[in-house]
Amino acid sequence: MDPIIEVDNVTTVLGGHVIHRGLNLTVHRGEVIALIGGSGSGKTTLLRLMLGLDVPREGTVKIFGHPLGRCAARDLECVRYRWGALFQHGALFSALSVFDNIALPLRELKSVPPALLKPLVMLKLAQVGLKPEDAAKQPSELSGGMVKRVSLARALILDPQLLFLDEPTAGLDPDSAKQFVKLLRKLRQELGLTVVMVTHDVDTLFAVVDRVAVLADQHIIASAPLSEVARLPHPFVRNFFLGHVERCAEEDVKRFRLSLDDTSDEGGVPAVLRDEANV
Repeated sequence: MDPIIEVDNVTTVLGGHVIHRGLNLTVHRGEVIALIGGSGSGKTTLLRLMLGLDVPREGTVKIFGHPLGRCAARDLECVRYRWGALFQHGALFSALSVFDNIALPLRELKSVPPALLKPLVMLKLAQVGLKPEDAAKQPSELSGGMVKRVSLARALILDPQLLFLDEPTAGLDPDSAKQFVKLLRKLRQELGLTVVMVTHDVDTLFAVVDRVAVLADQHIIASAPLSEVARLPHPFVRNFFLGHVERCAEEDVKRFRLSLDDTSDEGGVPAVLRDEANV
């Protein structure tokens, strides 16, 4: 499989504290991988390394084959245009409208004709399930779910191949979180995205993730499908999946994902499950 991200033998030190020691992780083209770990385990720091915002003390981080921190600034700039990022709280600019927040990366790139700017922004707005009239709103007028969608539209405006998500459903009510995850599934399928996300939400893992990487004891202790990771004897994993282990079986995950993709008017029961019951 084609590697998009290669984290090789990375050691990270912040404020005199070792965060990662000999950490290795490979992310392949087209997969959705989740990083989970306890508070202070280094999830966000690892994400920052992948975004080129931090540099490891030892080891290398490669994105699309480019070693971050060791390539020319011009090369790094070109690589950065191939990924998008959605941060935990949206990180929208409060003084800019929804339209201008989404348009910002295009304006910074300065390679899009002015006549194309509005159609491209409105296309992304529709792609994340927002209405044309939402473009004129200010961030202060948006619900939490809308903030996430606008942030996602901005992350996708340059048509990236790789998407980074930091706690994408944090702060959302259960229904908004479910709708946002369904949107991620749809966009992943339509755009062929490779996705790396940090999350603590078990339902998000069930809904969209191909592989789970567990950060503990300063390195990745496991990187495998959900059904395998959930049964690891490590104390963090046992606590994280407490009460959810039986749901993590491969067949149960498949049924859960079908329930997201194929709901009907009959009490929201997936048609595929109704058909099974009627056999």
